[in-house]
Parts: sequence; structure tokens; C-alpha cells
Amino acid sequence: MRPLRFLLAFLCIGAAFAQQPPPPRPSAAGQTGGPIAGLTSVDLAAYRNGLESFRQVETVDSGLGPIFNDTSCIVCHNTGGPGGASGRTVTRFGLTTNELFDSLAARGGSLLQARAIDPAFREVVPREANTVTRRVSTPLFGAGLIEAIPDATLLALAAAAKPDGVRGRAALINDVSTGTQRVGRFGWKSQQATLLAFAADAYVNEMGITNRFFPEENAPNGKAALLARADQIMDPEDHVNPTTGKSDVDRAAAYMRLLAPPTRGTVTAEVLEGERVFHSINCTACHIPALTTGSSPIAALSQKRVVLYSDLLLHDMGSLGDGIVQGPAGDRDMRTAPLWGLSLRPSYLHDGRTSSLDTAIKAHDGEAVLSRNRYVNLSAPQKKELMAFLRSL
Repeated sequence: MRPLRFLLAFLCIGAAFAQQPPPPRPSAAGQTGGPIAGLTSVDLAAYRNGLESFRQVETVDSGLGPIFNDTSCIVCHNTGGPGGASGRTVTRFGLTTNELFDSLAARGGSLLQARAIDPAFREVVPREANTVTRRVSTPLFGAGLIEAIPDATLLALAAAAKPDGVRGRAALINDVSTGTQRVGRFGWKSQQATLLAFAADAYVNEMGITNRFFPEENAPNGKAALLARADQIMDPEDHVNPTTGKSDVDRAAAYMRLLAPPTRGTVTAEVLEGERVFHSINCTACHIPALTTGSSPIAALSQKRVVLYSDLLLHDMGSLGDGIVQGPAGDRDMRTAPLWGLSLRPSYLHDGRTSSLDTAIKAHDGEAVLSRNRYVNLSAPQKKELMAFLRSL
């Protein structure tokens, strides 16, 4: 049985290798897809080592699976360069009864791992799940700048009075990488506060690579007996190098931390007019143009203006919510998606449902409904100017 199972694993994973995007050309420092400008030689070495881990294709021998969504970070983060968004989606599910959400954790929820090293272990969405949604991969350009924004800044934004019934909440989560309560800022539900936790979570949940922060495998649809048959590699599978004290999750986190923010497009007169329209319909209530980082041991990240167009808070988005409760985020809550790098994204909104900015704006609901209505009432020239602005980001 063992040789047959590993033959099946080889066939199953071989298709994954074929899907790997070709390595993109390296970008210069400060450009999209390259390292942030101003790094030291030590930081640049960490960036290059991290890129290797980010591109690394996991195999059964390295601990892939037994259930997973893909075989490397770059498969889902590649548009515009390593670390970008992509059209890849994952599936989230649960059971909603009388407005109460059950993640169906005992059945493998709320994240579906859609692939397996052996077809016998593959997960399916349970029959009782009545809330099923997709999520696209979020871009990681400039992630280190976002990580360096102080918690106090986000807490102050949450407490500040806002127009149009906009509220916004800081997602207070327990950060596994520090063991402290932090303000979440990464992921569609602001479910992670640090890039090390973000990487560790992705390794175990997207690739099935256990690590020191998440040392236990996901059982296929929660079936412990299947896991016992499937798990052949001793956990944790992401080994810490005794010389450097680093593992792949550390190196991948360092790579994301040192990625440059997306490069802004040409700012024309039409773009400037579109930015005025953006302000006039109060999109800035949530999509705050810029925040500032705090002190950082990495000089390139310290006391920098971050032009991300987001407050990184959770907002009640009404019908645009994905129905999933995750940490402190309710079923209608979504993080304000940063708009920088918008022109690089193949699709918009959390589920990638549209490639039309007009459709994406019109789908806004809940706390964004008044801004959406103002958008609908804009003149055709104003809408054209607004689109020019958004496409310049």
C-alpha cells in the first residue's frame, strides 16, 4: 500500500509542479516586486534567502499535506512579481443558524484544503455547510510597512469619530509569534498581526507544513483516523536551522517584510481630479490615504509614510460581508482592503467576483453605502476621472 500511495501522491502533486509560474525577472530596489529601497547588505541577504523560501516547492518528503491548497507561496502570490495577488481562490465554509455561525471545525472548517497527497484524503465541503465563499489571495507588496504601523495608530483610528455612520473596529487578536494581544492587519478579516504569524498560518493551512507555531496537522474533514494513516513525516516539519535560528517561515516572513510597496502610476491632471472625487464622496472615511510607521530596527521601515489607502480596520460591509466569522471579525465584517497596487490585481473584492471597478464599487454596502450612493450619482466625466485615479494606484 505504501508504494501505491506514494505513486498516487507523485501523480497528484506532479500537476501542481506544472502550475508553477516561471520565475519573474528580478525588480530593482524600490520597484514593485523588488526589495524596498534603503536596505543594508544584511537585509538584502535576508530578502534573497527569503525569496528562495517563498519560491520553494514543497513535496511529500518536506512535509506537504496530507491536505493542502498548493505547493508554494509564489503560486498564489505572483501578479506583478513574487508577493503579488493572483486569481487563485480558497474556499471558506460554515453553518449559519439563526444568525449564529458554526465554523464546523470538527468537520475541517472553516478553510477547505482542496487537494491531498492521496485522493483518499481529500476534503470536501460538508453537506451541512450553508455558508460557502471564496477568497482571493491578498497582495503582499509593502507588507513590512504595514506591519510597522503601531497598534496605537490603529486603535486611535478606531476610536475617532467618523462621518456617514462609518465606525470601524480594530481586530484584537492573540499573536502566536509574540504571545501577546495585538491589532490584526493582515488577511481579509485582519486575522493576523505579524508577518511571522501570517507565514506560519499559511504554511500549515495552505501547504500542510507544520511549524513551531502551528505544530499539529489538519485532519481531512476532521477525521483523525485518516490523518493517522496519512501523516508520515514527524511534526513540526518546518525545521529551525540550529546555526541561524531560522526556519522557512522565518525566511518567508523576512522576504514579505522587505518587499517594496507597489510603484505608483503616472499622476496626470485627470488622476488628480479623480482623487478629488474620491475625497468628495468620502471614500477616505475607510480608505485613509496614508499612515505612518513607528520606529523599526530596519531603517527602511522606520518612521515612513505608508500611502496604502486603508485604515486596516474591520467594517460592517452588509451584504458584501463573506458570511464567515473569524476571530473578532463577524460575518459582515471585512478589513478595509489597501488600494495601493490596485492596477496590478486581476480581480476585485474578497471573492474576486469582478474585474470591473465600477461593479466592485457598486457592491459596497453597510458602512460604505452612502459613499456608494454618491458614486452612483456622479456624472460620467467624474466617474471617468475617479477610475483614472484608482488605476494609477
